[in-house]
Amino acid sequence: MSIPFSGEPAATPRKPADAHRPASQRRPNSPPGSAGTNASLPTDGPGTNHFDSEGYFGHQATPTEQLPPPEPLLENLTRCVMEVLRGARDIDQLGRWISEDVYKHLLKRQLISARARQVKGVPATRPVLVIGRITTSSPRDGVVEAVVMVYEKPRARAVAIRLEGVDRRWRATSIGVL
Repeated sequence: MSIPFSGEPAATPRKPADAHRPASQRRPNSPPGSAGTNASLPTDGPGTNHFDSEGYFGHQATPTEQLPPPEPLLENLTRCVMEVLRGARDIDQLGRWISEDVYKHLLKRQLISARARQVKGVPATRPVLVIGRITTSSPRDGVVEAVVMVYEKPRARAVAIRLEGVDRRWRATSIGVL
């Protein structure tokens, strides 16, 4: 028998969690003390417990009726994307409204534009844009696909954007500047 140090409580054996239940109500084929600990978790098969953490803690899809109108975001996002490509805005400012894939794509386009400006000796300037017609469609609930016309002095461009409702706000999952 060991004697605990002063201030350290003596180790007492723990009773199983279902020790208060009669043996007929305890879970069969489970070790003592395991009853009720993972009873609410879905199982993939006999003896395995699987908890889908993405379903609880990952991004949650949001229906269109719980989201704000997409047009103001489409207009502002288009303006910001054009400024990023011209070097007048930092891409990190868009991080909240774009997915990781869009971020990587825009970062690549931003670097290409920066190299082209450097070779030509043209400084980064804020573009003078006129946002034209915004055409939207909704292929399914919580998704909006849009084409935004952008007019600059030398030419017109089209920006294709796909927005998806995630965590009660719109997030761009695809952006293409034509």
